Amino acid sequence: MSLPHAILTALLEKPSSGLELTRRFDKSIGFFWSATHQQIYRELGKLEQAGLIRAVPQPPSRGQRKEYEVLAAGRAALVDWVAESQDPKAVREPLLLRLRAAAVVGAPGLRAELERHLTLHEQQLTDYQAIERKDFPAERAGEQNRLQHLVLLAGIGLETFWIQWLTEALADLPDGARP
Repeated sequence: MSLPHAILTALLEKPSSGLELTRRFDKSIGFFWSATHQQIYRELGKLEQAGLIRAVPQPPSRGQRKEYEVLAAGRAALVDWVAESQDPKAVREPLLLRLRAAAVVGAPGLRAELERHLTLHEQQLTDYQAIERKDFPAERAGEQNRLQHLVLLAGIGLETFWIQWLTEALADLPDGARP
């Protein structure tokens, strides 16, 4: 996935100003595709210059607020991108490399880092589950966007995996032993 496609998706969901978009990004798309506010603003300029989005005229105000909407060319570009074939990406997780290195040089201090990661994944799982209860309650299952729920379920599944894996790794980790 690329940032331009993430922005086009978010703007098709709801036309937004740059500030609104960055806030929405932090609460949704940012969970699986992160970007800084500066990157988002820079990409908005590129998308506008490419004719994929436009700034909607706004009533005069104190600031230079622009609200963006996706043009037909932007929607077509996103439709084409959705249909593209792409192979899965290899996992690139520094923590896994640290464990591999610990097998060679020893594991002092690694337990605390694994415990920290476990806490972070538990917190993220709690956040995802709260979002699911709020946005996808069972009584409204047929009314909600199933594809958006599937994205959230992927996040829940990944956090569940990491919690299980970290718990097992902590149980198997030698206490500072060198190989």
